[in-house]
Amino acid sequence: MAKIKSVYICQNCGAESPKWIGKCPACGEWNTYTEEIIRQEKSSKIVTNFLETNKQKPQLINLVEALGEKRIDTCSPEFNRVLGGGLVLGSLVLIGGEPGIGKSTLVLQIALNMAGKRILYISGEESAQQLKMRSERIGEMRSECYIVSETSLEQIFVHIKNTNPDLIIVDSIQTISTEMAESSPGSITQVRECSAALLRFAKESGIPIILIGHINKEGSIAGPKVLEHIVDTVLQFEGDRHYFYRMLRAHKNRFGSTDELAIFEMEQDGLREVSNPSELLLSQNHQGLSGVSVAATIEGVRPFLIEVQALVSTAAYGTPQRSATGFDSRRLNMLLAVLEKRAGFKLAQKDVFLNIAGGLRVNDTAIDLPVLVSVLSSSFDIAVSQGVCLTGEVGLSGEIRPVSRIEQRIAEAEKLGFTKILIPDFNFKQLNHKYTIEILRVKKIEEAFRVLFKKDK
Repeated sequence: MAKIKSVYICQNCGAESPKWIGKCPACGEWNTYTEEIIRQEKSSKIVTNFLETNKQKPQLINLVEALGEKRIDTCSPEFNRVLGGGLVLGSLVLIGGEPGIGKSTLVLQIALNMAGKRILYISGEESAQQLKMRSERIGEMRSECYIVSETSLEQIFVHIKNTNPDLIIVDSIQTISTEMAESSPGSITQVRECSAALLRFAKESGIPIILIGHINKEGSIAGPKVLEHIVDTVLQFEGDRHYFYRMLRAHKNRFGSTDELAIFEMEQDGLREVSNPSELLLSQNHQGLSGVSVAATIEGVRPFLIEVQALVSTAAYGTPQRSATGFDSRRLNMLLAVLEKRAGFKLAQKDVFLNIAGGLRVNDTAIDLPVLVSVLSSSFDIAVSQGVCLTGEVGLSGEIRPVSRIEQRIAEAEKLGFTKILIPDFNFKQLNHKYTIEILRVKKIEEAFRVLFKKDK
């Protein structure tokens, strides 16, 4: 007879304890330990007897034939871009994001648009009627898509055997459970065992699987960290629910680059791909308004232009406020200190509010110069000229440091009709092409302010 014992496992980090404790010593969270039953005898594997595992022998790496991975076209250029060219056969893709951000809409839209493919959509959260209503709102169905509401892993394998799909979608991995583990669905043990079984099936059968994962309050994917380690690709679906734009980033990709970014716009009939985000992110109506500048930034390998908006006003209370939306607030404080120390502009008694238009979150340091220009523009109430674009990183000594992929930034500004662009002086030496846009090179922040504001005064 199998010996049964219980162990307490932290649902946040996976740490184990022989007894219940209030605060986890590993991650510091409170009331996260739950009791789970563990069998002493070795658990039998989940029945996947319709697959035959090929036993391989070790061989020299020089003798291995590199065939290259075969990919499936998802019929979504933006989704293909993030994956590195399409879904690799036998790959396991994990998509995470906040509740209500549009994860299920994204994968269902992809499943319906893959023409000529047989898709099995497994939902553990919604009924077949709910998925039908959503599919009618999204639009035309081009694929052979099967849907089933199921949470048992053993039954899921039965459905896979009966339908023989080209792609499997599981929404979500936290709702799936197996009889081999005694804990409840969504626990550390269940997520680990179910994901490992799906990975083993994907590698043996060559059928790609897309998993949807919940996230915790810290913003990371819920469940054990091993879930992100065993999958081939981890995609994060980001965005503000108060805005229409959604961004799909690759945090891990074994078959492509992690620098790619896909941008979607949420509409009534689903997600629309944004092929040229610069035209949507620029409002084109800020002429004559102070506190607005246009930055040439890079997200992944894609250049686009964004508006940087700043508002500087006299502090109504004793302590001035520093607020940033879409930009690192600590970096804003550093840039304001550089502005006061190196350029002599006093902002210690003023409130400074910064916003990246469109609800985007930008980590590119090349928008340092546009941030400072927007702050000064609002402080002196002087508008930046309509056809001027800026890019440049600001150092602690007030110098304008070089940025990466300068030619892509210049080409994007030129394509959208800008007449001038300010770039770091060091980047000017790296240019190999001639542009119709006027290129202004600056070494220090004082030079940039003199070029932009002196003539307007």
